[in-house]
Amino acid sequence: MASVLKVIEVLAESDKSWEDAAALAVERAGKTLHGIKSIYIKNFEAKVENNKIVKYRIDANISFMLD
Repeated sequence: MASVLKVIEVLAESDKSWEDAAALAVERAGKTLHGIKSIYIKNFEAKVENNKIVKYRIDANISFMLD
């Protein structure tokens, strides 16, 4: 039996790290999706203020199983 996955694009940010932004994206997506299989980070970005990183941002694809 073949599996079918759907991929959605998400944006997330954290004031801690890019890894935390990814974890937050999966956690938030998991509230409305089930069967999440993977996250693929496409882009990393950071917001800078006064020569310090204040926000870590990711642009990612999350894949999940279709029923």
